[in-house]
Formats: sequence, C-alpha cells, structure tokens
Amino acid sequence: MFAAKPTSRFVYLTVTLLLLLSFFVSITAYETSDGNSDGEDEFEGIEELIALDEEEESQQNQGSYVKSTEAEVIAKAQRIVLELNSDNTKRIIDGNEYVLVLGYAPWCPRSAELMPQFAEAATSLKELGSPLLMSKLDAERHPKTASSLGISGFPTLLLFTNGTSQPYTGGFSSEEIVIWVRKKTGVPVIRINSVTEAEEFLKKHHMFAIGLFKKFLGREYEEFVKAATSHNEIQFVEVNDIEVAKVLFPNIKPNNLFLGLVKSEMERYTTYEGTFEMDQILNFLDYNKFPLVTILTELNSMKVYSSPVKFQVFVFAKADAFKNLLKPLQDVARKFISKIMVVYVDITEDNLAKPFLTLFGLEDSEDTIVTAFDNKISSKYLLESDPTPSKIEEFCSGLLQGTLSPHFRSQPIPDNKEESVQIVVGKTFDNLVLSGGKNVLLEVYSPWCIDCETTSKQMKKLAKHFKGLDNLIFARIDASANEHPKLKVDDYPTLLFYKADDKSNPIKLSTKSSSKDLAAFINKNIGVQDQVSKDEL
Repeated sequence: MFAAKPTSRFVYLTVTLLLLLSFFVSITAYETSDGNSDGEDEFEGIEELIALDEEEESQQNQGSYVKSTEAEVIAKAQRIVLELNSDNTKRIIDGNEYVLVLGYAPWCPRSAELMPQFAEAATSLKELGSPLLMSKLDAERHPKTASSLGISGFPTLLLFTNGTSQPYTGGFSSEEIVIWVRKKTGVPVIRINSVTEAEEFLKKHHMFAIGLFKKFLGREYEEFVKAATSHNEIQFVEVNDIEVAKVLFPNIKPNNLFLGLVKSEMERYTTYEGTFEMDQILNFLDYNKFPLVTILTELNSMKVYSSPVKFQVFVFAKADAFKNLLKPLQDVARKFISKIMVVYVDITEDNLAKPFLTLFGLEDSEDTIVTAFDNKISSKYLLESDPTPSKIEEFCSGLLQGTLSPHFRSQPIPDNKEESVQIVVGKTFDNLVLSGGKNVLLEVYSPWCIDCETTSKQMKKLAKHFKGLDNLIFARIDASANEHPKLKVDDYPTLLFYKADDKSNPIKLSTKSSSKDLAAFINKNIGVQDQVSKDEL
C-alpha cells in the first residue's frame, strides 16, 4: 500500500522475533538517517498530508462516526499544525507550556497512516480550547534536530510540558490522540450534567467509561479519578443524574454507584462488577476494551501484541472471505469474551500477515488460516481442519482448556534412500534422532548461515569415512524451517551427538574441530576401532 525504503522489507523479521518475546514491542519501527538540515520559516504551512484515504474509517476501533473530508482536514491542519525545523524547534518548545511533536519521515508508511489522524486531532483540540500546540518535524530532513529531541524512529510522538518531554503512550486514531492529550493537560474526566450534553457527547465518542456517583466525593470516586488519570486510551465521563446516565448507558442499574464501558459494536455495553479500586478498574478496561473481533493494522498492532489477554486467536483471510466470516466470528468471540482475544489479519498484507504465517511455515498460503498463541508459555497452535465457525469455536475451547497440541513447523518428509547424510524434518525428528538404538551425529543448520557449508562438507566426509556402520547415523536439519520441542539451538551450525543409550542428553561438539578429531570422538563413543585410513579425512 505504501512505498517505503528498502529497510522496511525487514519489518516482518523484526516482528517475528518480537512475537517470540511475548509480543512486547516498541512503538518505533524505522531508523533515521544522517543528513543536513535546512532552515524554514517558523509558520510555513503543513505539507500535503501523506496517503489520505478517501474514506477515513477507524478500523481498529470499528467506529462509525463521520470524519471530516480530506480537503477540510488539510485546510484546518495548515492553520493549526506547526512545521518545526532546525531554527524554530527549541524556541517553540521552550516558549509553550504544552507542545506535542510528531517526528516522521516522508517515506514511512506508519507516518503516512498517522498524519491524517494527527491533523484531525489538532482540529478537535483547537475546537475544545486546548492549550496544546500541535507540531510536526520531518526527522529525515532535520536529523540533528530530531536527535536532540530524542526522535530515533518513525513515527515518534513526544509531549513537551514546559520543555520536558514524555513519550506518547496512547492510541493512534484522532479520537485517541485527543483523549490522551486532554488527560495529560489536566482533563482526565469529563463531567456531563444534562441530557443534551450526553447526546452531544455520543456524537463524538465511540468508546468511553461512565461512572455514576451520587456525589463526586468519597473513596470510590477518588479511585475512579485515579483510574481515569492513569488510563491513556479511554475517555472517562462522570454523571450524578440517572436520566443523563441512561442516555449514555441505557440498561444502567438504578443505584448510586455504577461503572460501565461503552463501545460502538455488537457488544456495546459492559458493566463493571468489581470493587472501586484503581488497579481493578484498569484491569477491567484492559480486558474489555477491544472489539469482539479486532482488525489488526499497523497502528494498533502494538496494543494487540501487548494485550493482557494472553490467549489470542488469529484469523488470516482475504477481505472478501472475512466479510462472510465476521458475524460468525463475533458470535464465537462473545462466548470467550475477556478470556480469548480474536484478531483478524488481512492475509494479503505482507507486513502484518507474513511474520505470523512464517512461524507456521505457511507464509505463501492464500487460504483462510486460523492460528492461536498462548503468550503465557510462548506456544503456538494451528487449526488443521476447515475453518468453519464450529471448528473455530472448538479450537478456542481447546486453547482455553489447554487440550490443544502445540504446533511445530516442519518441511515435507523427504526421501532419504540415497542420502549418506539423512535429512531430518520436524515430523521425523522423533523417529530418526530420538528413537531407536543407533548413535546419531546431527548437524543443525540454517540456509543463511555462512559457516554451515564447511560443516556440511565435514559431515559428508565423515559419513563416507564411517560408511557401513549399522549403529551410526549422520543427519542434518534445517532449523529455520523445522521445529521440535526437544531441539533448542540458537547458534548455527551446531553439531549434536546423540548416544544410542542416552538420547535425552546430546553432546555438543565444537564446529571448529577437524574431521580427524571428530572421527576420533565418534570412535571413542561408539566403541569400535577405526578401520579406515586417516588419510581419507
């Protein structure tokens, strides 16, 4: 969708590594480059926004509220968003109480997605009378200025309060930016006093937490405000009139103390049943803030990966197939709400889909695929039957109950009849390496490993040297395409010797050893005399 520099081609490798580290990832994905900065006039208008969609719809929140047209967004942004440069940045930041800086690069796809949201947020904040100054800096054009602010990747958002910066930790829709900024500049809770105010509020907000209090006093109210101040993504509102509350939360219970979460989707109203403690309120929101089916995007991916819901089911499908699957998926997700997070990924979006599918050896697939992750124990699972709603529900139940068998990547089973060095894959590791009464010397390699070729040649020489021994197998496995729970290797190449009588404790051999040294080790451990001339090695 976006034209990016060559470095963006490696995004999927980075995400794969981060997935294995329990999906905790950073907000910045692209590195800056050095260059010379040019001065600009302080109030030069904003450049034309990048990649503005004709239909601006916040997919990650599945909202339906009407956005401004492209022309309106650009026009307002030209008046509101200030372009920073090497000459005016320090003066602007030091001269204003609050400054939100967007560090971007023109070629960065995430910057392109964020730009229209940032501009619309600027317009909304201006209309709300916010004291915040919205600004942006082309970090590629002004690398020294970007570095002085602490911008090292794109996009980066920083809030400067009286010259001191803090990282942006909110969401990336225009509404989420507005919510975060208002909380950080003194408006953690919005008080709504009338039915009219409530109706106007509903036109602008698709997700919020509502608190009903007889009086805005007491321990419960204080915990509510603390939670509102702490939570960066969800707007909190407070009311003390039950009729006003019913506009926002129609099936509210008529009592003097209530907390609920409102979202603009099928599962619209969720009532909080716990005690009014800040940590418990925050926990409730984090487990319930996502839609029944979350659509993964570049902008919301960080929130998805770091979700406290550790059971996650990912559905990969083309957009047309997903349209027919969405309603059944929502019905399934409702049965596991707050326990399993259901995520849809467009299988044609390589940057989003391939990092996951590569973990299953399915990166070239175009069919609908359902996978799951248990991030508590870093295990992955694959639905190997047709992805019908009933099978997906059964799959989710197995994930929750712990009855699914973890998936380990494997290449097809090869024909080893003519091979002196047996090819091992994930599916044959048990039979060829761990079972039987034979000794096994296993080479663990990767196709991209520079030093593996030398070790592979050694293995072929050794296999020829010991040809005819019935109790010794030479084998090799491509660890980049095959997995096994008992094969834990980080370095390539690796040589492992599995003794016939002790397969659970393989001996790791140095890949720096000569062929003669390896032959001597083998002779010693298999208990036979070397009857072949050493000259062959």
